[in-house]
Amino acid sequence: MSGAKRQLGVISGVAAFPAAAQDGAIASVKDMTIERHTMSVLVDNEAGVLARVIGLFSGRGYNIESLTVAEVDAAKHLSRITVVTTGTPMIIEQIKNQLQRLVPVHGVTDLTVEGPSLEREMALVKVVGSGEKRVESLRIADIFRARVVDSTIESFVFEMTGSTEKLNAFINLMQPLGLADVSRTGIVAMKRGTESN
Repeated sequence: MSGAKRQLGVISGVAAFPAAAQDGAIASVKDMTIERHTMSVLVDNEAGVLARVIGLFSGRGYNIESLTVAEVDAAKHLSRITVVTTGTPMIIEQIKNQLQRLVPVHGVTDLTVEGPSLEREMALVKVVGSGEKRVESLRIADIFRARVVDSTIESFVFEMTGSTEKLNAFINLMQPLGLADVSRTGIVAMKRGTESN
């Protein structure tokens, strides 16, 4: 009986799953956890490349939370696509592998797992209001270090750069003060230190 108890992992006289099954269940739960990853993709700067990358995501049902693209080396005609996506660890690995197989792709870096990185986003936030709401929106903008880039008698447009969380907090605080419009760039990211993406 004591051998059976050891195999089943009896706790206070109540039979539990065998230890091996418990480990397998925990590993299975980890494999099903949805993770958020930021990827930097270096591509040829040519027509149709962005469509191919987006097609890879949409064709397989992968989610894109944020997408930015810009030329980073005019002499070599290279652009960098920064994409934020979500999925299980297995899905994230599939995304990386499939991106690396695309012909115009020179490299894929998963900044989430490659070590410390910086992520920033820029937003333009329009607030329409007067009186005390106008004063309060300026006070909050000052706290968040948002700059006024346009001003009328009844409105402000603030420019703000920071983490996605910081921008979300600022936008949420502006809601009751007359938030009228928001435009966001999406995330740009880079490895910290001396290494390149």
